[in-house]
Amino acid sequence: MQKRVLGRNGLEVSALGLGCMGMSFSYGPPRNRQEMLSLLHAAVDRGVTFFDTAEVYGPFTNEELVGEGLAPFRGRVAIATKFGFRLGGERGPWAGLDSRPRHIREVAEASLGRLRVETIDLFYQHRVDPEVPIEDVAGTVGELIREGKVRHFGLSEAGVETIRRAHAVQPLTALQSEYSLWWREPEAAVLPTLAELGIGFVPYSPLGRGFLTGKMDEKTEFAATDFRSGLPRFTPAARKANRSLVELLAAIGSRKGATPAQVALAWLLAQKPWIVPIPGTTKLSRLEENLGATEIQLTAEDLREIDVAAAGITVHGARYPEHLQKLVGR
Repeated sequence: MQKRVLGRNGLEVSALGLGCMGMSFSYGPPRNRQEMLSLLHAAVDRGVTFFDTAEVYGPFTNEELVGEGLAPFRGRVAIATKFGFRLGGERGPWAGLDSRPRHIREVAEASLGRLRVETIDLFYQHRVDPEVPIEDVAGTVGELIREGKVRHFGLSEAGVETIRRAHAVQPLTALQSEYSLWWREPEAAVLPTLAELGIGFVPYSPLGRGFLTGKMDEKTEFAATDFRSGLPRFTPAARKANRSLVELLAAIGSRKGATPAQVALAWLLAQKPWIVPIPGTTKLSRLEENLGATEIQLTAEDLREIDVAAAGITVHGARYPEHLQKLVGR
């Protein structure tokens, strides 16, 4: 697979990574462990070298799964994980933010063990903690880098001011935030800042949490444990109203011999050479479909057509409910 470089410190990874959260967390019950281990192996076999997890996914269980699944491929893959949540109990839900330096160190040590590695390839602050100066966060991760426990520093869903302040203390390799054809807010200020500073961008939910695949409509039902069941953008009315975006992708795809998901990912890859999307999946067929996006060539005219058409589409429904929206863009 094609490779891309995140940041100026040279983290080279596959053009598409694999988001692993849904294997254990957030999108219904955890999937069969052996099947997910096989999927991780299949991803490596197909050229994926960039895998995304976090302490809070489970919590803990997703890191354990990724650590076990990728253990045979040490030195061939890069694993990104995250710190910054205070957990409610040993295996309970998260209960707030915590990016105190001592806690960052505790998470790093625990993640190293669960991931079965000596160094975390990319260590993100999962959400900006307003109670801890970002300079303290960046300084602590910088110390971990000098100690050989972390290779690269990243932020997730941070605002421009925070990005600049953190980068001044410890150069950032990547920012991870949601970005897709139905969430383009990063284009206004975040992407220009990343370009200026030489920071890579890792879009999560590049397929709109599955909506842009065209595989769901207003009649699709979600399990109570599926995160999407509580999102305003996934109400039946919003899904019905937002179908026009999927129809746009399908129309482009029909000319390219591609699926809507492949067009959505190819569009992202065409935006900047330092963008590495991390679509998640629990199915081999979807993994192969997503990876096929790296072979789709969108022309300048295709991109113009998509942008003009998308500009005329109003996306219905907020990205997050209010209590979660407060955690992003700080």
